Amino acid sequence: MTKMELMDKQLFLLKSQFYDLIEYNRNFHYGILLNEMLKIIKEFIAVDEIRYYHFNESDMKFYMEASTEGNLELETQIRKDFSVGTEWFSAEQNIIRKPFVLAPLDECDVLLPLRKEGEVTGFLAMKGVLDTQDGLLLSIVQECQIFLHKIKGLTEIIVAENRYKQLFRVTEKFHSSMNMDAVLGEVIETLQEVYPSFTYYLMLSHDNNSHGDLPIKDLEYDSENFHAMQAYVTGNVQLESFKHNNTSILYAPLKGKQGVYGVLQVIAPNAKTFPDDEVEFINLLANTAGSALENAQLYQQSRRLISDLQMINETSHKLNSNLRLNESITFMTEKIISSFDAEEVGFILVTEDFRQLKVIQGSTPFFFCDEVEMYLQYLCEKIIAEKDSLFIGDLNINGQADTHYKSIMAVPMVQTGVIKGFAVVMHRDPYHFKFETFKLLQSLIHHSTLAFTNSILREELEKSVITDHLTRLYSRNYLDDKIQRSMHEDDQGTFILIDIDNFKHINDTYGHQVGDEILIQVASIITANIRDTDIGSRWGGEELAVYLPKVPLSTGLVIAERLVEKVRTYTNPKITISCGVSSWKKEQNDTFPRLFKRADKALYKAKETGKNRVVVQ
Repeated sequence: MTKMELMDKQLFLLKSQFYDLIEYNRNFHYGILLNEMLKIIKEFIAVDEIRYYHFNESDMKFYMEASTEGNLELETQIRKDFSVGTEWFSAEQNIIRKPFVLAPLDECDVLLPLRKEGEVTGFLAMKGVLDTQDGLLLSIVQECQIFLHKIKGLTEIIVAENRYKQLFRVTEKFHSSMNMDAVLGEVIETLQEVYPSFTYYLMLSHDNNSHGDLPIKDLEYDSENFHAMQAYVTGNVQLESFKHNNTSILYAPLKGKQGVYGVLQVIAPNAKTFPDDEVEFINLLANTAGSALENAQLYQQSRRLISDLQMINETSHKLNSNLRLNESITFMTEKIISSFDAEEVGFILVTEDFRQLKVIQGSTPFFFCDEVEMYLQYLCEKIIAEKDSLFIGDLNINGQADTHYKSIMAVPMVQTGVIKGFAVVMHRDPYHFKFETFKLLQSLIHHSTLAFTNSILREELEKSVITDHLTRLYSRNYLDDKIQRSMHEDDQGTFILIDIDNFKHINDTYGHQVGDEILIQVASIITANIRDTDIGSRWGGEELAVYLPKVPLSTGLVIAERLVEKVRTYTNPKITISCGVSSWKKEQNDTFPRLFKRADKALYKAKETGKNRVVVQ
């Protein structure tokens, strides 16, 4: 057998081994096949060690990808120090033998460059080469080039197939989930599996939600994010490269049928440009994720809409169940605080000219303190000027930086075209409320206004039945009922019987119209100096009465003395009153007739002993 025939036979055996390597390694892992190829060559020509170096076009350097020794420490060293470019290999050099000065390869005996279309793509470095013929070495290089080309192609096909299998799997997951965080998390997880060395960010527009540990950025329009904004606006992939740190960045829009919901930013280190197949895969993944995000958003919006409608329906049903006004306002306040994450909620009634404001009981305590006046005055002026609801994200009243509440929503309560009042919702943090929350509040107040108006009218009607038309104090029958109920339910109470001194003389001197005015003045003073839970009443003629439930005699005397002083000071023409005071306690087993009789006797004594005074029986 000639040398040529022997070499052909040897090469046939080498090709067979390469073929078997592909045949029995169906996973086509490039690194494994490369190492196995070097082992076969090592045994084939009986050398001590073979290394394979690959040329990286991004930084124009060689890096060791495999070695029969598997020396990781050496690999790290070479990756760091070996920076010779392809110019070291001339076009005529196919076998380079010692001596050559190329640290850290001075321990190797032979270098065999691998070429593709005349360009060096890598080389084999052999140690311990003895008498192997040059022709055989060149044939081995040729077979290695063919083998590497095939396994690279097969590996790329397998990798692409696996990627699209992952894309199909991820697509199924995307569309089986209506949770935005789950969709976004799956995007990042998939990319980390496919490209573990890349860095990823999700740049979302108008996103105020917490997404746990996901790498989320706000999508803002500035010079640093120009390419991201281009991807968002155009809906097309944008690429950006940085030569100084050899980094490429891809911006893929998260695009659905109805719009773009954000941008996926992928940062690739040590890459001049993204390969086309990777751009295509990432874009497909982003588009799939965009559709899934859109579905999740639409699902969440529909659920939120259903929830909002249920809340409006529940609220309307509750408000139309004949609740008292303060009960309705309390219910609405609690509902708004819990549903809108509000800190303060107030309901304000206004006169037609907005000159008089009244905070309805059931609003939060803040609306009954002095500080609220600044806010209410500002809101009234804005509502009068704009005649519409107010949505304020960062309140600034006349340049005052210390405004405690920054986020404000104010919605007028309109009935038959007339503003009856307005609802105010507040929070200390700026931009706390979403616009969707504002629209829901508008709908809620619109549906509730009629119920509020009906409650007000019903209570005004009820009050007119039990109220004296002149003084606007309660009627005597109403007072009698309240006292008897209090004596049944409470532990104590105080009764004040009041008579206007010399009232006949006032009528005779000034006329009955002035007499009526005096009654109105005294009634106003009484109303201004007692609590909402106390009861002021017109007893009959010029006699008035006050009942103070749960109030001891000592406190009742103080209030009576205050009324005497206020009437003496503030009436016009000047008049005085006399007061008879009596009280009861649970343990005394008292009755209303006896309570009244004692007060009447005390009043008689006050009149007999000089008037303009308080006497207790």
